[in-house]
Amino acid sequence: MRNILIILGIFAVVSCKAQEYPLKTDYTEIPSYSYLKDTNNELDSFIGTWKANYNNSTITLYITKEIHKLFDENQYKYYKDILSIKYVVKNSTESTLQSTQNMTIPSSQLRHTIYSQWAENNGNTMLFYYGGTNCSVGWGSIKAKKINSTQISWEYRPNDIILDDSKCPPGTDINIYLPETKDLIFTKQ
Repeated sequence: MRNILIILGIFAVVSCKAQEYPLKTDYTEIPSYSYLKDTNNELDSFIGTWKANYNNSTITLYITKEIHKLFDENQYKYYKDILSIKYVVKNSTESTLQSTQNMTIPSSQLRHTIYSQWAENNGNTMLFYYGGTNCSVGWGSIKAKKINSTQISWEYRPNDIILDDSKCPPGTDINIYLPETKDLIFTKQ
């Protein structure tokens, strides 16, 4: 009887472990609480502090890797290794226009987040989703492409949003400070 209980205990531990899948797996096609793992280390070369100048502003990106981050997309719950971008945008006089660098963002909040979705082109291009800022202004997609070990090319495409007083209180900052452009070069610091 004791041997049966030990075998059942081992089976329970093994079957409770989340299944692992490659990073680019469609999360809608896997069991709940599965793990999309960076098995090929596609994320690592993007980690670091990156700077660029654009339209009299300096943009600094702080790209970090988060391991085993839980995502709860209503009926889909899964873990994923991701890149997370926090940023600081300063004008020509070094005044901060916008910063997420020291924000603590709840895991259920998309506002102010920039999370990687997947890598393309053998890991040389990373696609990101940006949750936007106040009233979801600026939400959209970002593509970062490795040029070499010290430079990445940036393309940011914000989606359109219609705002009125019912969706966004008057006086709310609805400016997009991230560079809305293609082929902006960021250099690793």
